[in-house]
Amino acid sequence: MWIVFAFGSALFAGLTAILAKCGIKKTDSTVATAIRTIIVLIFSCIMVFIVGSQSGFSGISGRSWMFLVLSGLATGASWLCYFRALQIGNINKVVPIDKSSVILTIIFAFIFLREEISVTKAAGVVLVGAGTFLMIEKKDVTENKSAKKCWILYAAGSAVFAGLTSILGKIGISDVESNLGTAIRTAVVLIMAWVMVFVTKKQNSVKNIPRKELLFISLSGLATGGSWLCYYKALQDGPASVVVPIDKLSIVITVLFSYMVFKEKLSKKALAGLLAIVAGTIVMLF
Repeated sequence: MWIVFAFGSALFAGLTAILAKCGIKKTDSTVATAIRTIIVLIFSCIMVFIVGSQSGFSGISGRSWMFLVLSGLATGASWLCYFRALQIGNINKVVPIDKSSVILTIIFAFIFLREEISVTKAAGVVLVGAGTFLMIEKKDVTENKSAKKCWILYAAGSAVFAGLTSILGKIGISDVESNLGTAIRTAVVLIMAWVMVFVTKKQNSVKNIPRKELLFISLSGLATGGSWLCYYKALQDGPASVVVPIDKLSIVITVLFSYMVFKEKLSKKALAGLLAIVAGTIVMLF
């Protein structure tokens, strides 16, 4: 059953990137992240009460609290980097870098969770790495050098923190109901996101957000909530080194919708990279 949840996570994650891109054309990415997190937290809390896991709140160990909070902080950092990269970069180049966090996750899972790296899994890592390289090699003549460097740094930061998120989250929900764990982590992200809004003095821009973009930001939050709930349920029941690769298949959905919505096309080299990422992900499942 955890495989079904993992694929559900991929579907919602793919929609999240597109909806978020639609919502940050004029809206600051940090402000958008803070608003999205409110939606995700509401969604998560509703799920907690639906499944009745709120009673387990008092029984959470200090160790689980620590790792859930750390996972939330890593998630917040990943989100801030990711949506800033989406705002200034091309979806078809940002998303592959972010999804390469699967490589870091497998390495971290081996180091911290003692999950074995088999020959097939290693082959998958190589394919994902090669595919990511091919996709980010795609040139964009309209992009200046400084902007190029910025989005790459933000996308890379997103991947690093996403890799840490998976491992910290896996440890944190080992003895916590997944919906409750997701809600706690989301609360940490919410605090972090709004602290960043006030630190950067962007709180006054909230009232100027266009209604259409606010709608897309909210829908992005709902998609994120759905993805998280599926993802952490899958993580709780299945191995991190398998769940994460399935989740990263969301890149296919993102690329498809980026073509339909933003008319972003892939070059032959980038398409080859996408196929390599998908092939590497499938290989890792076996």
